[in-house]
Amino acid sequence: MKGLIQRVSCASVDVDGQRIGEIDHGLLLLLGIERDDTSAIADKLLKKVINYRVFSDSDDKMNLNLQQVGGGLLIVSQFTLVADTQKGLRPGFSNGASPEHGKAMYDYFVEQAKQQHPCVQTGKFGADMKVSLLNDGPVTFLLEAN
Repeated sequence: MKGLIQRVSCASVDVDGQRIGEIDHGLLLLLGIERDDTSAIADKLLKKVINYRVFSDSDDKMNLNLQQVGGGLLIVSQFTLVADTQKGLRPGFSNGASPEHGKAMYDYFVEQAKQQHPCVQTGKFGADMKVSLLNDGPVTFLLEAN
C-alpha cells in the first residue's frame, strides 16, 4: 500500500460535475492499493498518514501532524500509484489489487480514518475523478506500508 500525501491549503474532488469531497487546510492522500495488502498494512499506513509531521510549528519546522493542526484529510483512490515503471515506456499494473480487493481495502481504510480523525472526506473508488488542490509548500511525500 502506498500513500502520496500532499500538504494542501485546500483540495477537492468532483465526479460527473458534482463536488463529492472537499477540505481546507490539511492533507490530500492519493491511496494506491496492491494485491497483497491487508487490513494490518492499511492500519500501519493510516497511522503514518495521521501522525506524519509535515506541518510547521512556531519555529517554521515541520514538527506538527495532521491532528495537531486540526487539518482535513481527503482520501482519493489512485491505482496508478502502484504501477511498475521500472521497464519500458508503459506502466505495468500486475502489482495492483483487483477491483474487488481494492474497493474492500479502500472502504476499510476510509472507515478506520473516520474513526480516528474528525475531518475525513473522500473521492469515489473506481470513478473518473477530477482532483483539485493548492499544494502548500509544495510539500509532498510518498509513504509506504507493507
